[in-house]
Amino acid sequence: MASRKRPKTRVEPRFDDAPRSRRSGGLSVTDDDRAAPPRKRAAKGAAKGTAKGTARKSAKGERHKPATSRRKARRGRGGGRGLAGLFGGLVYWTFIFGIWGGIAVAGIVVWYGAQLPSATTWAIPDRPPNVKIVAVDGSLIANRGATGGEALGIHQMSPYIPEAVIAIEDRRFYSHFGVDPIGLARAMVTNVMAGHLVQGGSTLTQQLAKNLFLTADRTIGRKVQEVLLALWLEHEYTKDQILEMYLNRVYFGSGAYGVEAASRRYFNKSARDVTLPEAALLAGLLKAPSRLSPARNPKLAEERAQVVLAAMREQGLVSDSEMTAAISHPAKRAAAFWTGSQHYVADAVMEELPSLIGEVRQDVIVDTTVDLVLQKFAENAIHDLIAKEGEKRHVGQGALVSIDNTGAVRAMVGGYDYANSQFDRSTEAKRQPGSAFKPFVYVTALEQGRTPDSVRNDAPVKIGKWTPDNYGGKYYGPVTLETALSKSLNSVAAQLIMETGAKNVVETAHRMGIVSDLEPNASLALGTSEVTLMELTSAYVPFANGGYRARPYIIKRVTTLKGKVLYEQTADNMSRAISPQIAGEMNRMMEKTLTDGTARAAMIDRPAAGKTGTSQRSRDAWFIGYTANLTTGVWFGNDDGSPTNHVTGGSLPARAWKAFMEKAHEGVPVAPLPGTTGRVATPVARPRNIPVTRPAEAVAGGNQGRAANGTAVSRNLFPPKPDGTTTSSTGVPRPKVGVGQDSGGGGKTVLEILLGR
Repeated sequence: MASRKRPKTRVEPRFDDAPRSRRSGGLSVTDDDRAAPPRKRAAKGAAKGTAKGTARKSAKGERHKPATSRRKARRGRGGGRGLAGLFGGLVYWTFIFGIWGGIAVAGIVVWYGAQLPSATTWAIPDRPPNVKIVAVDGSLIANRGATGGEALGIHQMSPYIPEAVIAIEDRRFYSHFGVDPIGLARAMVTNVMAGHLVQGGSTLTQQLAKNLFLTADRTIGRKVQEVLLALWLEHEYTKDQILEMYLNRVYFGSGAYGVEAASRRYFNKSARDVTLPEAALLAGLLKAPSRLSPARNPKLAEERAQVVLAAMREQGLVSDSEMTAAISHPAKRAAAFWTGSQHYVADAVMEELPSLIGEVRQDVIVDTTVDLVLQKFAENAIHDLIAKEGEKRHVGQGALVSIDNTGAVRAMVGGYDYANSQFDRSTEAKRQPGSAFKPFVYVTALEQGRTPDSVRNDAPVKIGKWTPDNYGGKYYGPVTLETALSKSLNSVAAQLIMETGAKNVVETAHRMGIVSDLEPNASLALGTSEVTLMELTSAYVPFANGGYRARPYIIKRVTTLKGKVLYEQTADNMSRAISPQIAGEMNRMMEKTLTDGTARAAMIDRPAAGKTGTSQRSRDAWFIGYTANLTTGVWFGNDDGSPTNHVTGGSLPARAWKAFMEKAHEGVPVAPLPGTTGRVATPVARPRNIPVTRPAEAVAGGNQGRAANGTAVSRNLFPPKPDGTTTSSTGVPRPKVGVGQDSGGGGKTVLEILLGR
């Protein structure tokens, strides 16, 4: 086979428009070679051919350009595709970073969420219990407890309160799911534009979650936990329930937690009765409760309230006219907080309550025996005299206790001004009663056979080294016991205690209601052993009710909010102390104190009796008096035990007693004192139409009540606080009169004792 010569170089075929003759060994195709030549392009063919030839030349020249020039050319041709690529890259990396950011956020949520207890164990913590203390007519005396106010339902509150709070704190409350992204974004924009923090992004649900479960730390971890708990709250509770919990627990400044406590604190009214400007002020406090408190800065509080009103108008919650009226008549804050003598009552209730029902673990209602009308009369009687004559007479404090015939405390004033001093001088201060103690000496004498007509010689008497003097140094010679008691003659009282025996007098006083320790010596006749106003007043009750000791009590009933009775006072706190005859004789004797004796300033338009008392150097001035309805004791003096300016029991105390008793008995039928008409009278109509429990004959068992299970609860209202020292509760030295110690005998005259018979 003949050999075929191969070309020295390989020639690749090229499909160009150039004639074959121009390229040796090349391939080209013209339009004539196509199977179906294009139609109507004859005119354009030559032009295209020329263009293609030019393009081939350009391409040939391009192959000989440097590489750098070619790259610049390619970048120029791909300019449009570069911008699109940049945008695409941005989207890509944003997506990547979003994924990793989401993973990081999820990790943070898981990390801090794992530090919370299991969601299955989450529960709303109990609100601190509130103790609602009410008077006999159901009117509020005070709320006590950590919150300072009872919890109200959302529909019990003034409708302005939730509207104002939502308008200023969380306008999208009813539309978000616990976390408000829109509100958060709006707050961020506002803060950036303002250049500082002016809005918060937390919803009411988040704020509730923080208040219920978390601390106030501003950390990422706490914020994450707050969000998780807010989502849980929204899942478990309705919007109204969340709002109700929030309003009953949030802090409103000045120690007030919850709208009821805040309303009482600032306006002295219930949250049920709050007006629009008052609601705006309360809602405005939530931004900075302490700084905006009207008790601290009324001007800032009012400015913030106007901001709240503007927000309410912007959201259509109030009209223009309502907003204008609210701004022109701003909320008026109560003059002061914790004022009023009724708070002494509330303090006494809180001190005694644990002994009756144990630890308070739920909201309770305490029904007391106090009549707020009488309480106000009593407060005015003390306050007015000290305000008018306190400086001149060097008297800084006073106290008053009024008890009915069953031992129920109807009024109790522990001092001149509760806001300035919360010390209760009616139950905590132990003072020397002076001659107000003498009735127990006379009761003992009558029980041993003496009568009101028995005669003793009022003259200077010396018992050992002790010589008791009459007030003013005046002596009357032979006098009856009735006259001696009405004129408060010291020498006769000293003779009687030596005759009857000091131990017997101590026994009589304890039997009638004195609970403090008494020193059985001769000076006891002049009231040198200290007692409280409460116990001394209660020890006079047997005179008013015909001879029955009635231990004082102030708590009548304790119930839960659902009406379950936890404790109820029973009528078994009365027992026979003295005979009806002795009670009648003492009443006839002590009536003379008001008509002819040392308490003429206390005379009122109905049968009444009592006894004045003044301690050494006029440190303490007393008057304990009674009608057939009420027994009332009054004390004036100074906390530091300094002497008054010659104030006696027949001056300021008698006048305060009269002012109170006249008001207290308005509209009450006149009734005689027991035994003063030849028969033993039974208790009659109680002032202010408050029912009186009958003094049952020989009822025993002490001052007790019944708990919910029916068991007796031992009660010791206002127990004495013996210090075992020789100083009084004010630190003033107690007169050391140790003569005349009781030998245990009784029934002898002073002359017989002195002669050794």
